[in-house]
Amino acid sequence: MIRLLERLGVPRVLMLGFLAVAIFMTGDGFELTFLSKFMVDQGFTSSQASLLVTVYGLFAAAGGWSAGMLAEMFGARRVMMFGACWWIGIHLLFLGVAIPSRIYPLILGLYALRGIGYPLFIYSFVVLMAQCISPSRLASATGFFWTCFSLGSGVFGAYLPSFIMPVFGEYRTFWFALPFSIVGTIMCFLFVPKNKVVKGEGLSRKEQLKELAEGATILVTNRKILICAIIRIINNLLLYGFPVIMPLYLCTTHNGGINIFKTEEWMRIWGFVFVVTLIFNTFWGWFMDRFGWVWPMRWFGCAVLAVGSVAFYYIPQWFGANALMMIVASIIVGIGTCAFSSLPTIMTLYAGEGKQGAALSAYNLAAGLTTFAGPGVATILLPVIGYGGVCWTYAALYVLAFVLTLFIRPRQPGFDEHGHRIAKAKNGTAPQDDAVPAVNTVSEESIGVGVAAAEAV
Repeated sequence: MIRLLERLGVPRVLMLGFLAVAIFMTGDGFELTFLSKFMVDQGFTSSQASLLVTVYGLFAAAGGWSAGMLAEMFGARRVMMFGACWWIGIHLLFLGVAIPSRIYPLILGLYALRGIGYPLFIYSFVVLMAQCISPSRLASATGFFWTCFSLGSGVFGAYLPSFIMPVFGEYRTFWFALPFSIVGTIMCFLFVPKNKVVKGEGLSRKEQLKELAEGATILVTNRKILICAIIRIINNLLLYGFPVIMPLYLCTTHNGGINIFKTEEWMRIWGFVFVVTLIFNTFWGWFMDRFGWVWPMRWFGCAVLAVGSVAFYYIPQWFGANALMMIVASIIVGIGTCAFSSLPTIMTLYAGEGKQGAALSAYNLAAGLTTFAGPGVATILLPVIGYGGVCWTYAALYVLAFVLTLFIRPRQPGFDEHGHRIAKAKNGTAPQDDAVPAVNTVSEESIGVGVAAAEAV
């Protein structure tokens, strides 16, 4: 197994860090599939339920934006630990104070603040990956990263509550998230390596703030990175939008819901999205490194998700409470969601030498904004155009992303300027592409004795 991961471009010294991400995100994803229904059951409106997740996403976007530059300035592990401790502390207040109070502004405020924590944890680790792994293998490693994310947030985060909730009830199920988050935090402290080369050392506070702001200003100064960021926002709209609207559509009669599945049945159906991503996150990373970064994103990402967006609405209309057909729709969404794993690599290459941290901050900002945009679309449009209209809006946005992929043509290692793979030389190796800038690596001492830093292309 270790040899297989190393062939995928995952350095041995980072492997337990990937496991820490999976365990921590199990805790973070515990309530995602039933929070909106829980809020409605407590007497709040569907708009208030979706607004809760929308504002959470806005704060997650802030955490994601700051994670890249903070990790580069102060060290990835330090920022990961801060984000994890922040998440645990706010989660305790959310469960122990806000929910029992039934005061909506307090619930909204604390849940939003909790959203800052998990992006600091996971996206700081992405920065460490970019420093340690060659650009020619980074898409593969990024695919494995999202596999770990899906294993935690999607698979265990969806399936475990579906079995716990019928026994303990919805409110007590929230508490089961804590052991996973605590274990993930401890593993981060013990096993995630430090990097001795920290960009923020010796900088004044003003210079540090300037570096931090670069993660947003690069979106203005670099049009290619802006295009990639928009695609990244659209990428996960369904992952954060459907857990808000589908429990209401499938399990209640609110706003024209059809109420044909139990909540735990919906949770298990949605869990198949992430079961599929366990395979396809890694597969697409491997596939893109060998056959091209952009065209699979265009056809198997944007186009497939446009179909999946409307399939979730129409399958229950056509086939009723057919869980098997809904699982088919989940598989479609899972396959399409994974086909964007080359985006962080593309953005770091477009950024150029010395700007990788800013590019990853822009990527993280976009990843955070998708947690805002997914439920945000539902919050705004659901009262106006209903569940079907929201699903068609998602589909239209994926068509927009399809068009935007036509404007990005990165120089991929091993490919010529037209995107065609360069034939291997007689010695069996492909010629190196000097036009591709290297991603910063970390010294061997900074990631553990006996483990060499990834060789830059």
